[in-house]
Amino acid sequence: MRFLLPLVGLLATVCPAVAQAQDPIRPEEGRPQVPWQEARSLVGQAAAIYGKVIDVRQVGHITFINFDSQRPARFAGVIFQDRLRNFPVRPEQSYPGKIVRIVGTVSTYKDQPQIVVSRPEQVEVLEAMPQPMRPTAVASREPRPGQLVVGTYNLLNLFDGYDDPYHDDEGTPPKPRIELERLAASIRALNADVLAVEEVENRGYLERFVSVFLPDMGYRHVVLIEGNDTRGIDIGLLSRVPVGKATSHRHVAFAGADGSLRRFNRDLLAVTLQPADARSIEMWVLHLKSNAGGREEAEPIRLAEAQAVRQMLDEELGANPEARIIVAGDFNDTPDSVSTTTIIGQESGVLWSAGSDLNDPSAVTYNKGEFRSVIDFILCSPAMASQYVAGSCRVPQGSVETTGSDHNPIVATFRTN
Repeated sequence: MRFLLPLVGLLATVCPAVAQAQDPIRPEEGRPQVPWQEARSLVGQAAAIYGKVIDVRQVGHITFINFDSQRPARFAGVIFQDRLRNFPVRPEQSYPGKIVRIVGTVSTYKDQPQIVVSRPEQVEVLEAMPQPMRPTAVASREPRPGQLVVGTYNLLNLFDGYDDPYHDDEGTPPKPRIELERLAASIRALNADVLAVEEVENRGYLERFVSVFLPDMGYRHVVLIEGNDTRGIDIGLLSRVPVGKATSHRHVAFAGADGSLRRFNRDLLAVTLQPADARSIEMWVLHLKSNAGGREEAEPIRLAEAQAVRQMLDEELGANPEARIIVAGDFNDTPDSVSTTTIIGQESGVLWSAGSDLNDPSAVTYNKGEFRSVIDFILCSPAMASQYVAGSCRVPQGSVETTGSDHNPIVATFRTN
């Protein structure tokens, strides 16, 4: 059983005593660490704030760890009375006159920055002042003028080291550090402007992965909405171009093969991309059910989801035949399968697969063992297909041992004007 996360959004990401033994991403990585005088610049962010404590005093039901004598204090650690029981030694005996580092989310009270402290692990006594680590701005990497490189990549269980009590994630270990590094290297080599991603545990960890391993890639926009998967694997999107509306279809009901109502096992995530000086593009991210439990069980579920996607496409393309739509993701079945061809459709609304431009018959997107095959796709509406740059589709080949995933990504380039 993995460690049960006690404080959502706080200790899981920043407290060394809680996180370091559990998670392959060290708690200080990608996190700013600044002296208390700079705390205001980090309001709303998880950070480490350090300095010398001048006093600890209780005012009413609140204990303040103070770093200066001004009132109201320009920064303080705040411990509410019901949390004092977590401290085996009272704070006023532990911290006055000491150099400490407080980790947590910087908030404000009466316009002054503070960190609410709930456990002693958030306050570390230091021998000397540490070196500041100020926030690294996300690199500004813009797409080539008039072009957009779009890809999709199943990241293979991008899970953190904490138990989510609302998902059956205990059987999925955190992704090893070496696989995170390999995965980041393969994404960097891919150099997509927009990348659909599958098998991610949560948005926070996807953002953490980007900030630690891909800060130079310009992915300022990280989109992920929790879906229906009971294990907790979600779909998301990384983008250099501005993002508009993002819509989840996790609650949409549709008929299954037996006539019963079904919902997407994961989700259909529709994200509006807004490239500069160009019409918007809709990116639909999809992850259909795998054959892990047997094709006989999975195929009817996949087909029902495929039919629901096709119906949505028919409605949108019927209303606007010039709609620029890309449907990308892990379809978990081959190009000629019933579910894939259902999404592709027929006649005026037929989608075109960027993979059909590949000249390498040995290229696969699922790279593991006897099941090597093409099951990940970039499908384009007619208006989007007309913008495809001929010969630009790529499927770099790899493996878990070389890229950190059992899927290979697929990317293609499109004109935006």
